[in-house]
Amino acid sequence: MVDVLVTGGAGFIGSNFVHYALDAHPDWRVTTLDKLTYAGRRENLQDLDGHPRHRFVRGDVADPAVASPLVQGAEVVVHFAAETHVDRSLMSAGEFIHTDVHGTFVLLDAAREAPRLRCFVQISTDEVYGSVPEGASRETDELRPRNPYAASKAGADRLAYSYWASYRVPVVITRASNNYGPRQYPEKSIPLFITNAIDERPLPLYGDGLNVRDWLHVDDHCRALDLLIERGRSGETYNIGGGNDVANLDLTHRILHLLDRPASLIEPVADRPGHDRRYCLDTAKLRTLGWEPQTAFEIGLGATVDWYAKNERWWRPIKEGSEAYRAYYDRQYARRG
Repeated sequence: MVDVLVTGGAGFIGSNFVHYALDAHPDWRVTTLDKLTYAGRRENLQDLDGHPRHRFVRGDVADPAVASPLVQGAEVVVHFAAETHVDRSLMSAGEFIHTDVHGTFVLLDAAREAPRLRCFVQISTDEVYGSVPEGASRETDELRPRNPYAASKAGADRLAYSYWASYRVPVVITRASNNYGPRQYPEKSIPLFITNAIDERPLPLYGDGLNVRDWLHVDDHCRALDLLIERGRSGETYNIGGGNDVANLDLTHRILHLLDRPASLIEPVADRPGHDRRYCLDTAKLRTLGWEPQTAFEIGLGATVDWYAKNERWWRPIKEGSEAYRAYYDRQYARRG
């Protein structure tokens, strides 16, 4: 059995990866470490309760008493755990530095003493490159993060590289574009807009809506990570992008069309500070290893809309039963309307 540690495995991408890993690798034994903050939900892994090759540990990656022994017993570490939402980082940057940077340090320091470790995957983001007016970001491009979330991920990204350069920890760094798919917390644009549209509530669209993002289905992301665990070179960085450059306004119209809702639900709100205009990734390096995205955006978006429409029991308690969510939503959008 291959012992795999997945940090942040109760979150959106992490939980999808845990399910993918257990299905794709009968010889993998997966431990999920998650603090279960607001976006890390035990419900995302409920169907794995009692699974003979899965263990859940509740704990903080920044707590060495919990995290270090798990790292030292692993052969593969896939490090998703992070505070991830740009809007929240603009409200409270300190939490992002604590989890994204210090938490990564705790794991990497434990990895120095891990006798069987052969791969430590540091999950970074395309946002570390900053706004890209034209062309596509390559792995060798300068990092120019423009918000506290992106800066915290850039710090962790380079810290991970330093542990390869200094101590030869077998680090592989990935920078993915915006993910979408099932089980994404409804503060991010696609699940927020889908669930608001289902309820015929306004869809708060920043600025002129012409900011461009590249969308990557979470399943394609999981397949890329699987490949890099086996074939990625230590000390190297790999971009993972879906090749689906879509303006936010166009995305909003697509969601409304899929749900047969009127464009009058679009509610322009004041743009957020430092809102990057465009992201785009050059993925040639990863493609040379044999990966390419398999999910067409039209099909993936339709399936995602369908998942939220059929799984109200998953998201409605968040949006209707959580005072913290309502307080965040009001603070984020009411003052911008």
